[in-house]
Amino acid sequence: MTTNSAAPEPILAPSLDDAMAFVREHAGEVRFASGELLADHAAGTAAIVRALNVDAPAVAAAALFALAPYLPDPEHMIARHFGDEVGQLVGDVRKLLRLGSVSLRATQAPLPEAGRDALAARRAQVEALRKMLLAFAQDIRVVLIRLASRLQSLRYYAAAKVTPAPAVARETLDIYAPLANRLGIWQLKWELEDLALRFEEPETYRRIARLLDEKRTEREAYVAQAISRLQQELAEAQVSAEVSGRPKHIYSIWRKMRGKELDFSELYDVRAFRVIVPEIKDCYTVLGIVHNLWQPVPKEFDDYISRPKPNGYRSLHTVVIGDDGRAFEVQIRTQEMHRFAEYGVAAHWRYKEAGTRGYGGQFSAGEKYDEKIAWLRQLLAWKDDVSEGEPSAAQTAGPWQQLRQATLDDDHIYVLTPQARVIALPQGATPIDFAYHLHSDLGHRCRGARVDGAMVPLNTALQNGQTVEIVAVKTGGPSRDWLNPQLGYLRSGRARQKVRAWFNAIDLQENIATGRAMVEKTLQREGRTSVNLDQLAAKLGFKTPDDLFLVVGKEEFSLRQVEQALHDAPPPAVHTDTPAQFEKRSSGVSVAHGASTGVLVVGVDALLTQLARCCRPAPPDEIRGFVTRGKGMSVHRSDCPTFLRMATRAPERVLQTTWSADVLNGRGQSVYPVDFLLEANDRQGLLRDISEVFAREKMNVIGVKTQTRRHAALMQFTVEVSSAAQIQRACSLLGEVTGVVRASRKA
Repeated sequence: MTTNSAAPEPILAPSLDDAMAFVREHAGEVRFASGELLADHAAGTAAIVRALNVDAPAVAAAALFALAPYLPDPEHMIARHFGDEVGQLVGDVRKLLRLGSVSLRATQAPLPEAGRDALAARRAQVEALRKMLLAFAQDIRVVLIRLASRLQSLRYYAAAKVTPAPAVARETLDIYAPLANRLGIWQLKWELEDLALRFEEPETYRRIARLLDEKRTEREAYVAQAISRLQQELAEAQVSAEVSGRPKHIYSIWRKMRGKELDFSELYDVRAFRVIVPEIKDCYTVLGIVHNLWQPVPKEFDDYISRPKPNGYRSLHTVVIGDDGRAFEVQIRTQEMHRFAEYGVAAHWRYKEAGTRGYGGQFSAGEKYDEKIAWLRQLLAWKDDVSEGEPSAAQTAGPWQQLRQATLDDDHIYVLTPQARVIALPQGATPIDFAYHLHSDLGHRCRGARVDGAMVPLNTALQNGQTVEIVAVKTGGPSRDWLNPQLGYLRSGRARQKVRAWFNAIDLQENIATGRAMVEKTLQREGRTSVNLDQLAAKLGFKTPDDLFLVVGKEEFSLRQVEQALHDAPPPAVHTDTPAQFEKRSSGVSVAHGASTGVLVVGVDALLTQLARCCRPAPPDEIRGFVTRGKGMSVHRSDCPTFLRMATRAPERVLQTTWSADVLNGRGQSVYPVDFLLEANDRQGLLRDISEVFAREKMNVIGVKTQTRRHAALMQFTVEVSSAAQIQRACSLLGEVTGVVRASRKA
């Protein structure tokens, strides 16, 4: 004998009455900070959403979401009473509401730019925030509920004659009214704009409302007469049509008056009516009748039927001159177009196309394919709708092409800085991508990140709406691990390019330094240290010596070719010790590049001199000369160990030498290679920071040797200097670099 277990009883479609009873039971007399009763807000929001013809779960969620903070475990409790779909909607609306404070900060956050740049930056920030709100809410019903909630709040402020915080009106005009517009929900857009203007510009609002009221009787009488006349003509033409006066939108009147610098009496759409017909062909029939009755204004005709707006809006708009010589506007559309104009994207939740005859039938929110088409169509309109400039390709493409473009374009996330600046990043972007987007140097120095206040690994994928704060060191560089795609540190091609550029610059300098040392060693071995390196590089086919050093350092150019070029080169000019010789020196030329050493040899004329590499003497060091076999005289520092050994073995080859008076008095223009020894604690960016010291002091680095032992770095830099003061200053500055333990000239 088997027992049939009872199947779980399905939850019926939630009703608004049940949802409101639940709200009143649990909310009681709870009020918001504005003073509005929570139950009243729930009822008003649900009524607005229901007027948009949205499905029952969305209407129930509109009534319930404000109650969630006052319930224990709200998502499960609401899902148990009203179903999982309503519970999910309520949770998503709550998440979107948490971005409210962010949007308030974003629309008011100070920007460093000034003038037009500041205005452009502000507009870009507001636009990025709108995109973030759309990206954050994957279900369009969540956005509709949020818009309805804001509208209900503004209605309460107006009815209670309570002035909200200035940021509320500004946020409505910057964020929510444009969102309603681009989703095509003009019913909400107009009322949001009018109520926001009422609180942001109360004097302007009252003045326009007063002007509308003063002319209301005259205007209504004229419109009624024009409607009657048009209805008679339509009846004679056997055209079935509904003709009515069009409601006046105070915000659009104010914007036109301000933007076009018009007087109230010059506005066309203060007097207006709308004609609704069954078929598209009837629209053009009515247009012909209207233009036959009244004189049209050519520049004020818009055919949004053959060329719909990017957000799907279709209608005929024309302005004609009435019998009293004043203009008025006429809008002509079908029932289908009017339904879309009133409900916008909400219309797609209740109607879908049935053949070529408009919308027929109903469908529920469970039909994901139709929902996605509606969502992407509006998302495309959102991203391509601009107030100025030429229409984009997406705006003029067919609907399926638009759908494909919208799908491809939906590949960003929107996160925030701690100052509420919105940043657009690729899907899957990490904190390092975020840091490089803000500034290249911040990216290089990034060592950690806080996301919504919690520390996270640097390869964490960011999500829409998160606030990201970068933890950076004062100095440092990127890690090569960041370029490893398997580790997932970088998603942005822009950030990856900046990391590669950093390492390429480091590798470039190291290769040049290595190549210079190799070439100089070859010149020393060949006894041609006085060869002009610019001429040598040109002979070998390079523009500059650095180009030669680079390929040599990368082992892409053989030193044998350098040796061959040296053998083919003319012998170096013999330097004399006469004062006239020093007066002809070029400014700032290295003695290694053929400049005079500035050394005078006592009692000897026309002797080739070269500075010893073992001790690298430079003015005003005490120096001695040692005559070599076939290479002239080698000049050493007096305390050079190598010189002392050679002088002990062959004292007869030692010559008394001194620097020329020009060199000692600072009038010399040659530079001399000097070795600096550094001991430091090894870290990323150490070599770069040391190189920056030499660059700031305008000291040319011609050789680098580094060695690391147990996190201790031993480094030798060969640098061209012009004076002892420059050596002392360099040692002092190098000692201040983070991690450097000791910096001195090589003994």
